[in-house]
Amino acid sequence: MQYQTGRTGRIIVARFGDGEDVLGGLADICRQENLRAACFNLVGGIKRGRFVVGPQSEEMPPVPEWRELDESHEVVGFGTIFWQDNQPKIHFHGAFGKWDSVKAGCLREESEVFLVLEAVITEILDVKAMRELDPASGMVLLKLC
Repeated sequence: MQYQTGRTGRIIVARFGDGEDVLGGLADICRQENLRAACFNLVGGIKRGRFVVGPQSEEMPPVPEWRELDESHEVVGFGTIFWQDNQPKIHFHGAFGKWDSVKAGCLREESEVFLVLEAVITEILDVKAMRELDPASGMVLLKLC
């Protein structure tokens, strides 16, 4: 295990409206505010998105198993933001519920808000971290520098 100790910086509250792209919007905020490391919580509605529910098997490199949302769902979740090269890279795991059905996974592709979605972003200061391609897994993973 590796770890570093940091401190909190700015707190940003964002409201996404119907039809907006959640992951794209979070990345835009990071670029505009020069957030280099952050964590965030989301709560609200989502009507479109693709997410990973795990690997198809335990072999390396893992092959992701995908699911899609194609109608409105409630969403709640937590994520982190660290940069890969010159772009913010978002890692978000959430639960997506509709009626009595709940799905959970890692939202990885563009998504579309249903009605409203709220984000609370907490900047992390004094931590040197980035995302980097891991050759063994073929995935972009957190690296503490």
